[in-house]
Amino acid sequence: MSCHSVLVVEDNQDMRDTLIEFLQTFGYPAVGAEHGQDALDKLKGMDSNPCIILLDLMMPVMDGRSFRQQQLKQPEVADIPVVVISAYDVVPHIQELKAAAYLRKPLDLAELMRVVNQHCC
Repeated sequence: MSCHSVLVVEDNQDMRDTLIEFLQTFGYPAVGAEHGQDALDKLKGMDSNPCIILLDLMMPVMDGRSFRQQQLKQPEVADIPVVVISAYDVVPHIQELKAAAYLRKPLDLAELMRVVNQHCC
């Protein structure tokens, strides 16, 4: 994976696939994960860390909050910036999650690219 890669953690397959395709259009290779445990597994299998993680909060198996707690406990991936994407107002929890940003669904694609460009080389 290049320094431009993005990990998209989203349980809705259509949303996940759309985000991956959109990011790839702008030159960012993207990998999808359907829940937090899947994302942790994918991180372990990558040759290099993604430059950013787009993280939905409400997911089965392992939700976004639990994923973030586990990510922060693993020094090799703890410093990857996380952008929370949610249809719910999670602003009060952003500090707790130590998120780099919060984007509300439906996503403003220009804002999404601004945030991705800010964190990726």
